[in-house]
Amino acid sequence: MMCLALLVFPGRLSTPTGGYAYDREVLARLPAHGVEAAPLSLDGAFPHPAPTDVAAALDRLKSSDSKALLLVDGLALGALPADGLAQFADRLVALVHHPLALEEGLDPGQSRRLLASETAALALARAVITTSPATRRTLEADFAVPADRLVVAEPGTDRVDRAPADGAPPRLLCVGSVIPRKGYDVLVAALAGLKDLPWSLTLIGSLDLDPAASAALRQAIAVAGLGDRIVLSGAVDRERLAAAYRDSDLFVHPSLYEGYGMVLAEALRHGLPLVCTTGGAACETVPDGAGLKVAPGDPSALAAALRRLLSAPRERRVLADAAFAAGRRLPGWDDTAARIAAVLRRVAQARKETQ
Repeated sequence: MMCLALLVFPGRLSTPTGGYAYDREVLARLPAHGVEAAPLSLDGAFPHPAPTDVAAALDRLKSSDSKALLLVDGLALGALPADGLAQFADRLVALVHHPLALEEGLDPGQSRRLLASETAALALARAVITTSPATRRTLEADFAVPADRLVVAEPGTDRVDRAPADGAPPRLLCVGSVIPRKGYDVLVAALAGLKDLPWSLTLIGSLDLDPAASAALRQAIAVAGLGDRIVLSGAVDRERLAAAYRDSDLFVHPSLYEGYGMVLAEALRHGLPLVCTTGGAACETVPDGAGLKVAPGDPSALAAALRRLLSAPRERRVLADAAFAAGRRLPGWDDTAARIAAVLRRVAQARKETQ
């Protein structure tokens, strides 16, 4: 018998971020692993919903099929009150890509409120699925989630052709929505010191999620005099994104913190050498031999790493070989879905036995 589950998320499933891509891929594959799954979207200004948004979200959950498990994306779960979620506790499973309380750009009060809200909500979940060992450790240490309720289901990747990575001048690629946590101000500051070297950068990612951050990035690029070197492409479709990976020579990821870093895995799959930070799970997603890693928020260190690889095509090739080999060892999306399905079936069976 198929297990029933609703994947609950705020906004549009088509939103062009790694977390929503994860949700889409898993949702499409769960039926092949014994879980009849459907999407359930919540309206409202998550992760900072108004009281009316919270009331509407809880009503929507209450009106859902009571036989279905609720696999709730952390973007919504952590912002909903525990006293409202308690009525769903026996069928609640959390999916945490990145703890809300650790997002950049929050004031101290917002961080404290989200930490308390997220901790209380996670305490209700029958199981908590995370996307990396690093996030698992964070949830256990800082959010009091018991180890026996935590399961890691790393994002999958698609099989792709290797990028030639032999362009001259080198073409840099950076992928991720323009939000403070991605560290693009640090990247611009680093690149401002590399004008003596030939390079170009394409930055792909939504410019709409945080208009203030996008405006600040454009201003920083202009002030640094890099308008002729850096292209902000905005969000692009899957085909254009794949083409961008194939046409690039070096992947750079200045993020201050990552719950996993799906774009890093994609870069590995394409055999691109990387320069990334050690923020969150990024340092574990990228093997040591596949790229250079620097501390997050340090433009001087980032500039030094980029200068080193931009000036050393032979070293880039060695790193590219290691990246491609590492990419071939990454899980596929069916592996991810199978792991999540196993959790859902286990929770469903336990629920059945207690009814």
